[in-house]
This record gives sequence, C-alpha cells and structure tokens, in this order.
Amino acid sequence: MNSYSSEVEAKMQRLYQSLSEKDRRRYAAIEALKLGWGGINYISQLFGCDDDTIRFGLKELEDETAMNMSEIRRSGGGRKSKVETIEGLDAAFLKVVAEYTAGSPMDETVKWTNLTRQEIALLLTAEGISVSVTVVDQLLERYHYRKRKAQKRLATGEHPQRNEQFENIEHISLCLIRPQAIRF
Repeated sequence: MNSYSSEVEAKMQRLYQSLSEKDRRRYAAIEALKLGWGGINYISQLFGCDDDTIRFGLKELEDETAMNMSEIRRSGGGRKSKVETIEGLDAAFLKVVAEYTAGSPMDETVKWTNLTRQEIALLLTAEGISVSVTVVDQLLERYHYRKRKAQKRLATGEHPQRNEQFENIEHISLCLIRPQAIRF
C-alpha cells in the first residue's frame, strides 16, 4: 500500500476536520478505498477515527437512500427528553409553581415564579418525580415563565454636596476648553 506525503496528509487532515460527521465518514471511506488493502487502518490512524466508522462509510457509499439523506444522522435517534417521557411531570410542575406564581397585570402571558430552579427540582422530588434543573429549565420555557428582574423603586436620596460636585465638573470642563480660566 502506498502512503501519502506529509504535506498531502496535513491537507487531508485539515479538510477532514472541516467536514460534518457524515461527510467525514464518507471521505475517509473513499480514501480507504483508493488505497486498497490496509487503507482502512492507515486512514483510521491518519484521521484519528475508528475503523468501524470507515466501514460504515463504505456501506453508506453503496446505499442509495443513505447517499440521498440530507441530515447528518438518521431521524429518531437519541434518547427522548425527560419532559416527554415522565408521566405526570407537567401536572406536578404546575402544581408546585402554582402557589409561587406571579404575573404582570398588564400582560397575562408574562408570568414568573420566585422559586429557584433547584427549589422547583426539590419540590418535584417531594411529589415523587426526580428531575434535574435542566428539565426544570425546559418546563419553565414550555410554560412561558420568565426570570424576574429586580427593579429599583426607591430614590437614593440627596447628597449634601451634590451641587458642589456639579459645579466642580463644570469648572473642570471649562478649564479644558479655556485653560486661562483655571483658578485655584
């Protein structure tokens, strides 16, 4: 089996890193095919990928439906979200936050809770449903809860030397404009 020069290998590695997962698999498979016997092992070491990934790419190259697939992975893969799989989670969540929910009198779609994400998760655990704060975040988003922002309502008051401060600022700005106005 012939191997590539170090310059060509470096360019191949740069190209490989710029591709999506699906395209990496197929590119590695084509390169292994070009090399023939021992090509899978060589390309696997060159790109740092698994031999089985290249073999899967070889199968994909022969499968017309796989070649026409626009997504990187087949649909339906992966684990379903806890929000979708836990029975009664929505009802338990709404029950937990019901007492701690407030909202805007001007807009009924704006609502918030004074519970932290951790507190909601603990209250759900007390209801018999153990979830993480990530799931709580998803529930808060699903039911359109927003984070409540603290708003300053009280004036800070007056400082006895407030006017003096503004006069000093005015004096300094005049000195920058007209240096002859400096007086000490």
